[in-house]
Amino acid sequence: MAKFIFVSGGVTSSLGKGIIAASLAKLLQARGLRTTIQKFDPYINVDPGTLNPYEHGECYVTEDGAETDLDLGHYERFLNIYTSQANNVTTGRIYQTVINKEREGAYLGKTVQVVPHITDEIKRRILLLGKDDTYDVVLTEIGGTVGDIESLPFIEAVRQLQWELPDEDCLVVHLTLIPYLKAAKELKTKPTQHSVKMMSENGVNPDIIVCRTEEPLNHDIKRKIAQFCNVKQEAVIEAIDASTIYEVPLMMMHEKLDLICLKKLNITEYNEPDLTRWKGFLDKLKYPKSKVTIGLIGKYIELQDAYKSILESFIHAGAMNECKVQVVNVHSEFITEENVAEKLDGLDGLLVAPGFGHRGIEGKIAAVKYARENGLPFFGICLGMQMAVIEFARNILGLENAHSTEMDPHTPQPVINMMEEQKKITKMGGTMRLGSYPCEIKENSLAYRIYGTNMISERHRHRYEFNNDCLDQFEKAGMIASGTNPATGLVEIIELPEHPFFIGVQYHPELKSSVESPAPLFVHFISAAKKHNERSISTRNALLISELI
Repeated sequence: MAKFIFVSGGVTSSLGKGIIAASLAKLLQARGLRTTIQKFDPYINVDPGTLNPYEHGECYVTEDGAETDLDLGHYERFLNIYTSQANNVTTGRIYQTVINKEREGAYLGKTVQVVPHITDEIKRRILLLGKDDTYDVVLTEIGGTVGDIESLPFIEAVRQLQWELPDEDCLVVHLTLIPYLKAAKELKTKPTQHSVKMMSENGVNPDIIVCRTEEPLNHDIKRKIAQFCNVKQEAVIEAIDASTIYEVPLMMMHEKLDLICLKKLNITEYNEPDLTRWKGFLDKLKYPKSKVTIGLIGKYIELQDAYKSILESFIHAGAMNECKVQVVNVHSEFITEENVAEKLDGLDGLLVAPGFGHRGIEGKIAAVKYARENGLPFFGICLGMQMAVIEFARNILGLENAHSTEMDPHTPQPVINMMEEQKKITKMGGTMRLGSYPCEIKENSLAYRIYGTNMISERHRHRYEFNNDCLDQFEKAGMIASGTNPATGLVEIIELPEHPFFIGVQYHPELKSSVESPAPLFVHFISAAKKHNERSISTRNALLISELI
């Protein structure tokens, strides 16, 4: 069986448990250990699929079609491996499983209780990834904060596993906050002491304490935390604020977090960490040679986590192009035909983001039209691709009432329509077209130049599709379907060959972008934005010279 590391959090939420877990997993992976991470979320939703992005950030979709927590995106981006349904479990899924078993009579008439039935199911899920010989170490991030009512069954399950598993097969990393009081000019350890005390009252004793802090922890602070929290001083780890999350693995390596874990888990066979590619990526990220400005057109821009994978994909693609990508958020609800030029002025590229519902739709269409008419590099993802289709239909094909049946169920010109397989579905959760599907790409197309192959596989999350009844009309007018699903004919990629860079995709390429394997579409989009920026500078310089002459 694999070794197990549990990552919990205290004092406050949003401290970065996912980043710490991913960083530790990356270091162990770099030392030659087969590593994976799973996330246990305390909310009662079965999965995040029905949650508004304002509630919980983006919904991350895995290869096998699981709608999961956004932290799984961090896991994949750091480790460059795929996760699955087994890597994300919620309280809702745990209770659903137990209740279904009870209805089937699996408990033989016993009273079903939190202990042992709920905790047994949690433990079963925790141990699932470590039962075969696939992984050497399984990290489990416990969502929420110690002390939350919702988290108690998970903490109890960890307590039981600490008792059941050999000492060398299980350890707990607890992430806390060391606040800095500017008025007193000192770091305060009391919140961490209380957090660890609360864990201990629940029977779980942390082996390692990782301290998020704005100021460095001196020797005395670390000694105090160790003394009052019952850990060795070497197991008090400083996690100071970083300029980018991708620095955190190197910071944790400097603090010897991975070596402390290896020692406590009695793992003696490991290599020196190979982080050559990671460091090369960081060098390009921190020392770019150029800069571009990209407009992100969406309707959830108030919360950055709503487009987390897109923003991280820009970082990966920017480093690949040795270019700093400055993202300007533009709320689609406030874009009109009258102000679109002003709103998008100074951009080097335009990405229209995915989403659901009618709010902000006309603003997205206006933005697409501006990009198409002004030669501005355009990239549409899912709903963004559908908006490009609607805009082209209205303004080039002359179909004034063209729309999607998602926004206008009675439109006489449904260029975007609900998929046939979706029309009989009434339940919302987990019922969209989800997960990885193949796409066949036409040669001599922009998509083919980007991917360098005629067959790819990308992840989906949608109910509506391009209406193939209109395809001939679109292609005759200049918008081609350069990528289609080989089994169903579903249009996956549209593009305008006469445009400098205009492409829309029905799938979500951002979900497969990682530090070591940036998404090709993002890499080429940023490259096109760089060329647009260079042309804009040349044009401005020429005008300036002519005015001086």
